[in-house]
Amino acid sequence: MCEWVNGVQINYYFICKTKLWLFSHHIKMEQESDNVSLGKILHETTYKKEKEFLIDNKINIDFIHKNKNILEVHEVKKSNKMEKPDKYQLLYYLYYLREVKDVKNTIGYLDYPSIKKKTKIELNHENEEELKKIIKEINIINSNPMIKPKKSKICRKCSYLEFCFS
Repeated sequence: MCEWVNGVQINYYFICKTKLWLFSHHIKMEQESDNVSLGKILHETTYKKEKEFLIDNKINIDFIHKNKNILEVHEVKKSNKMEKPDKYQLLYYLYYLREVKDVKNTIGYLDYPSIKKKTKIELNHENEEELKKIIKEINIINSNPMIKPKKSKICRKCSYLEFCFS
């Protein structure tokens, strides 16, 4: 198995490889981002009683519910515009819990409180194999020089915009 990554890296893998590389090399601009701040406020105000779980500095689970013998892992997002990166981030949490922490009975939920939507996510053999490839690719990306930024519509709201294109 490759070196374990973290959940944000899985998410950024789908969004932008330059952003992934910068974040992975500890160039973090999110603390300045209004979008990140809004997401944190949404989580804190919508799920006041829920507790976050940071596990091994690799996965940061927004909240967990135990339902009979199944562990429900919840990831809160402000919008479903990035559903694929969000889904794989949550799948990675389920995979990490199973492989590293030996937690077998898990199910994931993407919670979108602003649009009152909740999507059930289950780890299966197909997306597990895809995750293994993604982890390997992230490790390769991170071991090489920075990837040159490519301008796209998503750049307008990115906290790395000025860094990449100034």
